[in-house]
Amino acid sequence: MKIKNVVVIGSGTMGSGIAAHLCNANIPVTLLDLKTEISQNARERIHKSRPPLLIDKTKIDNIKVGNISDDFNVVKDADWIVEAVVERIDIKHQIYDKIFESRKDGAIVSSNTSSIPIKVLSQNLNKDQKKDFCITHFFNPVRYMGLLEIVKNEDNDLNKINQLKEFCEVELGKGAIVCNDTPGFLGNRVGVYAMQIAMTEAFKMKLSVEEADAIFGRPMGIPKTGVFGLYDLIGIDLMADVLKSFIKELPKSDEFHEVAKEIPLVKKLIETGYTGRKGKGGFYRMKKTDSGKIMEAINLETGEYSTSQKIDIKSDKVDLKALINRKDKYGDYAWSVLSKIIKYASSLVPGITKEFNDIDEAMRLGFNWAKGPFEMLEEIGVKNFFDKVDEYKGNNFLENLSNSKDENFYGERQKYTSIETLGKIKKTASSVDGNSSASIYRFNDFNIVEFTTKANALDYDSMDALKKATDKPLIIINESMQFSAGVNLTYTMEFANKNDFKSIEKFIKYFQETCKHLKYSKYPVISAPSGLTLGGGFEVLVQSNFVASHTNIVIGLVETIVGLIPAGGGCKEMLARWLNTEEAKKDPKYAPLKVFDIIGYGRTATSPVEAEPLKYLLPENKRIMNRNSLLEVSKKILNENKDFKAPNELTFNLPGKAVIDDMNKILEKLYNDKVILDHGLTVAKELAHVLSGGETTKDKTLTEDDLFKLELDAFMRLIETKQTQDRIKHTLATGKPLVN
Repeated sequence: MKIKNVVVIGSGTMGSGIAAHLCNANIPVTLLDLKTEISQNARERIHKSRPPLLIDKTKIDNIKVGNISDDFNVVKDADWIVEAVVERIDIKHQIYDKIFESRKDGAIVSSNTSSIPIKVLSQNLNKDQKKDFCITHFFNPVRYMGLLEIVKNEDNDLNKINQLKEFCEVELGKGAIVCNDTPGFLGNRVGVYAMQIAMTEAFKMKLSVEEADAIFGRPMGIPKTGVFGLYDLIGIDLMADVLKSFIKELPKSDEFHEVAKEIPLVKKLIETGYTGRKGKGGFYRMKKTDSGKIMEAINLETGEYSTSQKIDIKSDKVDLKALINRKDKYGDYAWSVLSKIIKYASSLVPGITKEFNDIDEAMRLGFNWAKGPFEMLEEIGVKNFFDKVDEYKGNNFLENLSNSKDENFYGERQKYTSIETLGKIKKTASSVDGNSSASIYRFNDFNIVEFTTKANALDYDSMDALKKATDKPLIIINESMQFSAGVNLTYTMEFANKNDFKSIEKFIKYFQETCKHLKYSKYPVISAPSGLTLGGGFEVLVQSNFVASHTNIVIGLVETIVGLIPAGGGCKEMLARWLNTEEAKKDPKYAPLKVFDIIGYGRTATSPVEAEPLKYLLPENKRIMNRNSLLEVSKKILNENKDFKAPNELTFNLPGKAVIDDMNKILEKLYNDKVILDHGLTVAKELAHVLSGGETTKDKTLTEDDLFKLELDAFMRLIETKQTQDRIKHTLATGKPLVN
């Protein structure tokens, strides 16, 4: 059956998120709660949400609302009914009685529970009803988290389950993994264990919360919140409830019981209202002082707070071998945590899933890990792992691997989907090339470049890889959370701190040269972005020949925020796009003023729908709901453009001083109203100079190289100022902008 109409019952965080994402997929959805006012308020929260739950906010009215007393009849027309009410089994059973009394024959019914087993949920259902009942466990926030666990029961109609899986994969863009009815399913079973082992080992080894978070974070390919930061984010009290649920459901022999024991400090934090970010603080807290707010961290031994310390472990790369072989407490902690996670995850095969691969994908999609436990084992190396590991008796997976000593045990990746993903195809490359900032995967008919730096920030080596890979059609794509957060500011500031501005100028020139090379290459270049696509990342995209964009992007030119202007062709390309409008053909000032507003304010878009009005993306650019499909769509574009010819170079006729006066009037008002301060005015004037065409007039034709030079000169004047350097240092240190 096809799913054309959905009802979601329960308009809390998860119910609202599911309804919003169905709306994103243009599926008619009705959101029900106890009172219509509750579901109406939920719809308003969806509309105002940050980050936005909707790809296109104008579609908000596609979410109908109602209450379960007066409007329950909508269930009879639904192809899928999703229950997302409070985690109380008595309430859920009452809802199921009503649903199965009203639903049409064959309609799918599912629960979004994260903790209640399906055998308990379905205990009052007859065999026919059980055929159509399952758990669909979405992760929060629903739009952005890729994982969907579909938990089946022994009576399920497997064809129906597979149809639901295909719908959620194709229409909702989810990594839909079918799994068995075990506590915590795939993601939470391993993810919560990993959090607990990271926490308990930090207590045992007497690490500070900052030290533990510095290791159990980016160095392991785990989000930078770390374990204690994540505990605060989720809620320490909520995590305590999650642990109680696991303790109740898991057999006493399960290793989870050891790490779920109550910790006195955690108990005290909950009792005193220190439940994390939603409370008075947690392992971290903000303290107000006369000079502002100070981040403090708790001492795990004394329970006292002191100013949080930044821990520099002298490594910015995910290198597990190097990490576990460090001869210090950080190496000991990393090995202790990683080895226990690998041992626990492998002990669950085949109990929670026969495909160990699925556990890795659950951790990637549901917890944003760069690698799952088995990929971590693969990277560490089978021999290295068994040379270091302690007891693993009774763990069939590890015992078999120890006997086989198979370094290539992993096999195919992402077995849960039939889509030809980047993760699958990388292993089939004819050769791998590249450098420390980017990998080049070479195939017979095309190349792939994948950036590999922190947040995929761009440097000289990134440009080298791009240039080197244009000997064939090229797809720029990656598996990490971000496409590229822009030029590596740390790399740039290393030169600035030495007053080596010649090296910065050389790098920016090379960046420009590379982007121009991409645009006019003999072979087509495709960018396939997901996540942050900012600054230099956008400049790579905008000078590619084709774009296949994931719907979850944050895209824009944000350089002015750090006291710079786009200098890799961003100003040039945005001018070209706006000059191509009907308004610009009538008014020579229109395009420069429009781009001045967009770049000056550092405007960003959070979806392709938002990006098109800004001309960050164009209508002909592809929009992809399922990130896994970016590669397939990119390859299809290559196949459709076998006769590709590079575009003609652009020329520009800009008004020069004629538009500068208009820009200065805008800036004067902003300055007088204190919207911008002294350096903001300086940056804006440099931007105005570039976008006006500098010392030009409307009848003078400028080339792309002329615009590149204007961008470069303005960039260099700004990077040499103390005020811009202060902005960059402040942003690198705090993650927040400095207004000066």
